[in-house]
Amino acid sequence: MDIDFKKSALIEVDVQNDFCPGGALAVADGDKTAASLNETARRFAAACAPVIATQDWHPRGHCSFASTGRKPAEGETLWPDHCVQGTTGADFYPGLDMNPVTLIVRKGFRPHIDSYSAFFENDRKTPTGLDGFLKSLGIDTVYLGGLATDYCVFFTAMDAIRLKLKVYLLSEASRGVNYPEGSVEKALREMKNSGVTVL
Repeated sequence: MDIDFKKSALIEVDVQNDFCPGGALAVADGDKTAASLNETARRFAAACAPVIATQDWHPRGHCSFASTGRKPAEGETLWPDHCVQGTTGADFYPGLDMNPVTLIVRKGFRPHIDSYSAFFENDRKTPTGLDGFLKSLGIDTVYLGGLATDYCVFFTAMDAIRLKLKVYLLSEASRGVNYPEGSVEKALREMKNSGVTVL
């Protein structure tokens, strides 16, 4: 993998305890993403290129939790309580090496709106600040991996394309929920069709 480190950043999406085996919203083999991300992150760090880790950071009673008892809007998915601020479930998976990480982007912390993408909340317009950070460094290319392929990784990739960034998905460093059935395959197809290169 030949990387122009001067113009590239690595984004490690939501590699947190609640998304790994034993967590509240576990992704099958979610923990297996860490080794591949660690290897890539060390290459970025050695070249002084930015490594960004995103972190779901929900308040208790967050609107995305099924436990609130509310009915989901059309096209919306409600989830088990997960990645609640200050809990072990919200912590980064211990196998993920945080030493190379330049920036942590916390998302989903607004009680009444969810956030899948590392760039925007789910209203598609409230920014997290990541785009401005990358632009300030002259970054035009992002490499992505993490959890989950069909949700937070997918929306991060699609927003990056919308922001005119070149996007590479690290398939070995990503795992999907596959809910509903076939959602991983659909996400991969949509990403490829939108210009994402799957490595």
